[in-house]
Amino acid sequence: MTSTLEEIKLESLLPRVFVREELPYSDIWRKNVVFRRGGRYLVESASGGGKSSLAAFIMGSRNDYEGTLMFDGKDARSLTIKDWQDLRRCHIAYLPQELALFPELSAIDNIRLKADISGDVDLARVDNWLERLGMKDRRDYPAGKLSIGQQQRVALIRSLCQPFDFILLDEPVSHLDEANNRIAAAIVEEEARRQGGAVITFSVGNPLLIENPEKLNL
Repeated sequence: MTSTLEEIKLESLLPRVFVREELPYSDIWRKNVVFRRGGRYLVESASGGGKSSLAAFIMGSRNDYEGTLMFDGKDARSLTIKDWQDLRRCHIAYLPQELALFPELSAIDNIRLKADISGDVDLARVDNWLERLGMKDRRDYPAGKLSIGQQQRVALIRSLCQPFDFILLDEPVSHLDEANNRIAAAIVEEEARRQGGAVITFSVGNPLLIENPEKLNL
């Protein structure tokens, strides 16, 4: 891959499970869509509309789709394992809806695992994020003993602990109140601006409060 990833392009993309279904109008499925580095996007859908599937396609954990997915003009189906490793380590950050924390590890150790892999994170900045999100006194708690909202804040911070040109956030604030949503949005926006990256949020109905995103309906 090049030093930066400038665009992710979808051409007539559709999950195979939807191929024989009559779908409601979509701004994405069966359309040509380009996500550009530096942009702000909100992908909204009803439950079961395929938002988590789209994130999984972009991350390469699933390829059961029709159509074409391209990274800077290169077909995702042609990428090698090394290419995918490079994309995930240096170009595309991801917060899955399932969070995928290690319950026996502390909040800070879950975050440090990601930071150690990337090798490019200022842990003082991480401590600042924890404090702003009301998690400073929970940094050494096992993740499995945290509330779902607290786990969500830990997972959000962890997702920011790498270089990225795009960050995919699947239901990042579904268990947060509005005050913590706004703090989370400010942290994401600050880090995306620092890195020049795009923010793509996937949500059923409680989106991250990023200002003026381009809205796309699945």
